Amino acid sequence: RVDIMAASGLVDEAKVLYPHRKLNALHTVGYRELFSHFDGEWTLEFALDEIKKNTRRFAKRQITWFKRTENVQWFDYTTPPAEIINFIKSSL
Repeated sequence: RVDIMAASGLVDEAKVLYPHRKLNALHTVGYRELFSHFDGEWTLEFALDEIKKNTRRFAKRQITWFKRTENVQWFDYTTPPAEIINFIKSSL
């Protein structure tokens, strides 16, 4: 996924945002690592590897958080959209 994002313009997007790197909204996975690359601290390859690693860590934390939250309904990716919609409607 990170490779696709990089090929789709993530690096160029981060370059445009680089002058605003002190904003809290830009202290996120992806931008933070690329800003280190632009600062000359890391190679682009290393920055992309760090984005991959940090994305995995963030996803694991999200899963842990959701597992601790009551009343979360999990759906398999193969669940028909109509079934999900019906569940949401019945929950309102």
